[in-house]
Amino acid sequence: MSDRAKALAGINIFSGLGEPALEQLASIASEEAHKLGGFVFHEGSPGDGLYLILSGKVRISREVAGMGEEALAILQAGETFGEMSIIDGSPRSADARVHESCMLLVIKKADMEDLLFLHKDLAYEILWSWVRTLSSRLRETNDKMTFLSVSGKF
Repeated sequence: MSDRAKALAGINIFSGLGEPALEQLASIASEEAHKLGGFVFHEGSPGDGLYLILSGKVRISREVAGMGEEALAILQAGETFGEMSIIDGSPRSADARVHESCMLLVIKKADMEDLLFLHKDLAYEILWSWVRTLSSRLRETNDKMTFLSVSGKF
């Protein structure tokens, strides 16, 4: 299996895919290097792809009026961000800032759509993998909301 395919296998949304599917995805992925202090994307910019951190760190944050930057998460190697744009194409909901110089593996939305259009079996396999991941995330959110509600912090 190629290095890119192995990296993609570590992403939750692709973890259930077989080697042929991972290799097809790897064939449309590209690498991007980003220097400390730069941006991968800005809040409000078009959602045009997903990112896997191969090395370094990325800070997901939002600007809060009167307060400045509010960091939502600091992601490191093996973690992903921007994946929802592949599904809904909505504008970015936060900034992705380079926290530590990084190398990213990128899959662009248009390339993913073309691949899935041409390979229906792959589309089916990816769809179910994403449904399982999103379902798991929704369960986690429900648990957190229940905890906050019961603890009076909501």
